[in-house]
Amino acid sequence: MKRSTLPLLFFVLTLAACNRGPEPAAPSASAPPPAGTAPAPVAPAQPVELKDVVESNERYVIGVSYPPAARKYPGLAAELKRYADAARAELLEAVGGLGNDKPTAPYDLSLSFTELVDTPQLVAVAADGSSYTGGAHGSPLIARFVWLPQQDKLLTSKDLVPQAAGWKPISDYVREQLHTKLSERVDADELPPAERAEMIRDAGKMIDEGSEAEADNFSQFEPVIGADGKLSALRFVFPPYQVGPYADGTQTVEVPAAILLPHIAPAYRGYFSGG
Repeated sequence: MKRSTLPLLFFVLTLAACNRGPEPAAPSASAPPPAGTAPAPVAPAQPVELKDVVESNERYVIGVSYPPAARKYPGLAAELKRYADAARAELLEAVGGLGNDKPTAPYDLSLSFTELVDTPQLVAVAADGSSYTGGAHGSPLIARFVWLPQQDKLLTSKDLVPQAAGWKPISDYVREQLHTKLSERVDADELPPAERAEMIRDAGKMIDEGSEAEADNFSQFEPVIGADGKLSALRFVFPPYQVGPYADGTQTVEVPAAILLPHIAPAYRGYFSGG
């Protein structure tokens, strides 16, 4: 977005957030694209032009920003625009469902694409934001895009670990880390024993269900570059509601290359340290 439009957009978004009502139990079926859903690859028929978006009126506010690096890769640009367009379409559909009514607070879409890695071998972009269509807070929008410039394709978790059995040791490691973090958070709250046990049980169940040994549960990941310029780890990203309640926010776990390598497809082992 142009620098001159940012203060106005953030002011409107902040004002909208202050007028929101009771918190919903979970995202509704009409919410924008699920935060943990891996974008499906697309083949653009022609180069896609990425333009930052600022739209506002009394019914809705939309703000989308793109990183300059993404514009160098037409295929990646198409992926980012497709994700943003889908989120915008969902918001406008919700606005249309209001009919002639005016929302108590403007519906809004805030989405920012941020460059994480830009090397000749790997380009990674993070999408973070939310879509608000009523309630106390917006539905999170979280996605990660890892692009292979030399192959002109999006790298997915299923590409990386093609065998279903390969996800079991990765899942085990992630669960152990998440359960440890949960225990540390609960201990810090100094809860009564009964309340502590209940929280550990309920949150632990969410961890186990959201980190089952399936590629779809690990669809969002970020490359972690080591001193040798190769991948020393992958940082798996879990949006709110996947492995914990909304209040816990987005959670991440870094899985070292040593654990990943035995299960990585041969075509991609060279990207990793020790591969």
